[in-house]
Amino acid sequence: MRRYVIAGNWKMNFTPSQATAFINEIKPMVEGKDNCDIVFCAPYVTIAAAMEAAKGSNIKIGAENVHFEAKGAYTGEVSAEMLKEIGVEYVIIGHSERRQYFGETDETVNKRTKAALAAGMKVLLCLGEVKEQRLAGITKEIVSMQTKLDLAGISAEDMKNVIIAYEPVWAIGTGLTATPEQADETCGQIREALAEIYGAEVAEATIIQYGGSMNEKNAAELLAKTNVDGGLIGGASLVAEKFTAIVDAAQ
Repeated sequence: MRRYVIAGNWKMNFTPSQATAFINEIKPMVEGKDNCDIVFCAPYVTIAAAMEAAKGSNIKIGAENVHFEAKGAYTGEVSAEMLKEIGVEYVIIGHSERRQYFGETDETVNKRTKAALAAGMKVLLCLGEVKEQRLAGITKEIVSMQTKLDLAGISAEDMKNVIIAYEPVWAIGTGLTATPEQADETCGQIREALAEIYGAEVAEATIIQYGGSMNEKNAAELLAKTNVDGGLIGGASLVAEKFTAIVDAAQ
């Protein structure tokens, strides 16, 4: 049985003090709800405060990105070793906003993923098609290609620490959402690509989240689908009541 993972991506929101207040607010709301792993991925400067607030709870704190080199002249970047030393367990890699606005490619996603895995971290690996690709009917080809490129050279053993987040780019921040049937179908296509690379056992064991505007209203229907194993939540992860409702749907 695959385990649900409900992860919040705060993006560029919450100062350290705001994160502390939010975690303190939501901790009692999700206490004892252990049918899923609960993760919040925070901006770098907010991670330490969020981790301190989350101590003793069932909430994990992650990062939103990581560089692929261990050290060097990479101004503004943060290494896996730096994150690992402060206790970060999860990291988002390849989010569509990184790809769209900051030049992220499948090659750099692959390098970042390898660096995070080598440091013993769990990776939330994002992939998905843009609107034009969906309308052209090539979603399966796109997500299959991204899966194979992003995971090139990554072993079946390392896949135990990889969670894939399917993000239809056209549904992020737009208020649009893939139908539960579309989400299930595409997550299934990603699973087929994993089976081609690693075999059926790894494909069936890999957690695949849905990451396109999942919210408190549509979560239950999405999470009921066979191939949807959780959510990577954007806007709804900034509101305690909304995020808790998604965690409740996973129960």
